Amino acid sequence: MPRPRSEKARRSVLEAMRRALAADGYEAVTIEGLAAEAEVSKQTIYRWWPSKAAILGEALLEGALPGAEVSVPMTADLGADLRAWFSAMSDGLARPEGVALARALIEVTAADPELGLVLNERLAAPIREWVAERVSRGRADGDVRADVDAAAIADQFIAMASYSALIGRPLSAERVEETVVRLLRGIAVSGR
Repeated sequence: MPRPRSEKARRSVLEAMRRALAADGYEAVTIEGLAAEAEVSKQTIYRWWPSKAAILGEALLEGALPGAEVSVPMTADLGADLRAWFSAMSDGLARPEGVALARALIEVTAADPELGLVLNERLAAPIREWVAERVSRGRADGDVRADVDAAAIADQFIAMASYSALIGRPLSAERVEETVVRLLRGIAVSGR
């Protein structure tokens, strides 16, 4: 019968994972390093988690997700707001910690699809909320068609920002501009 987890040791391992991810990136994380940093044995870690991906998943579920804190104020200019958001998200995810997070989320999702879905949804939820709010304002202002699906637009933003993170390169100003121009053409009220 397995021994129950020590809450102190569990928190120590999760904090060690967060620090290691921020300092060196996910690829550099080892179970040995986590055990040493958390002052627990490797056996303790393997007793509670099957892999470093599982540790990362739990650490992210209980802590802050790097890159999820992008906040862009909304103005009266829908295009400017979308450009600002896209640029901020792309820049944030192109930093080393954003690249590490994107790649780690892929590994977590591959190792534990259910956990991966929960983590990806947690990362996507603030994006969907921001886009839904901005599209709603655009509708109220008469700029956006009533049939526009804000969640579909948010998914496109998430996909492009994620791709940017995976390749470790922020979207260029030209790419952001082209994306926003085409998006606005697709969602705008006719004649606007």
